Amino acid sequence: MRVFRDLEHLPVFKNAVITIGTFDGVHKGHQKLIARINEVAKLHNGESIIVTFHPHPRLVINPENTSLKLLNTTEEKVNLLSKFMVDNVVVVPFSRGFSEQEAEAYISDFLVRSFHPSYIVIGYDHRFGKNRAGDFALLDKCKAQYGYELEAIPKEMLEDIAISSTNIRQSLKEGNVAMANELLGHNYTLKGIVVKGLQNGRKLGFPTANIQVADPNKLIPGIGIYAVKVHYRDTVYNGMLSIGFNPTFDGKEQTIEVNILDFDKDIYGESLTLEFIQFIRHEKKFDSLEELIKAIGNDKIEAIRILTYEALA
Repeated sequence: MRVFRDLEHLPVFKNAVITIGTFDGVHKGHQKLIARINEVAKLHNGESIIVTFHPHPRLVINPENTSLKLLNTTEEKVNLLSKFMVDNVVVVPFSRGFSEQEAEAYISDFLVRSFHPSYIVIGYDHRFGKNRAGDFALLDKCKAQYGYELEAIPKEMLEDIAISSTNIRQSLKEGNVAMANELLGHNYTLKGIVVKGLQNGRKLGFPTANIQVADPNKLIPGIGIYAVKVHYRDTVYNGMLSIGFNPTFDGKEQTIEVNILDFDKDIYGESLTLEFIQFIRHEKKFDSLEELIKAIGNDKIEAIRILTYEALA
């Protein structure tokens, strides 16, 4: 799969079959659409192209609204798309200026000039251009002039994609990573840098790596304890993860801390990717450190059980 990030240096695509969208999550609904453009590209002896955007358009159009939390960073999205046999991904730099193109210019100067599409697969309710004036009808009107075929993504598939995205976000917020992973078709991940923490875990006999997530728009799953796989460099380790406020220590700020099992390395400043497997329990304030230590010991036993089962599945 080829990845392009500069519209001024795109190659000449062969019988380009394109679709456009944010593809946040690259979940099962998106995967059906990807399969369709790959199928059409094969029939037309052409190349499949996913056109997506960075930053997410809503972050540019409504920067004051901080409620949007994304399932993927752009890099995570590109990595996921590479698993589904897409020929090309074009990450379009999204800006307010780009969003204010007249609809006709969007078609002629962006879609046609950049991709020379032979086939466009797009949502029946897709809107584009200044004031979102462009729509499927305009694309259909222009297809003879520019020589492309046009296919509408069925309403049912679009609704499935939208419902799946909403359900995935809600499931993650509730800590239900098993449901989120089922809807995604892959395990949810979170990437960050190991930073200095209060080292409470080390004092309790369960040293943890304190994770700082770089992207403020990345969705953090709900508070609780999780069984996770920890990707460090080229090795995958088992781990148990805590997202919460350390109530037994009267913590004031939310932390993300992972105890990597059978691991003893200094990794401050290093990058880790956490792969969520299953929720273990909700966060709880304990009356004593002894009770907390016992609970963490039980969490470890449960995490090992879950991850062992996962490895055998």
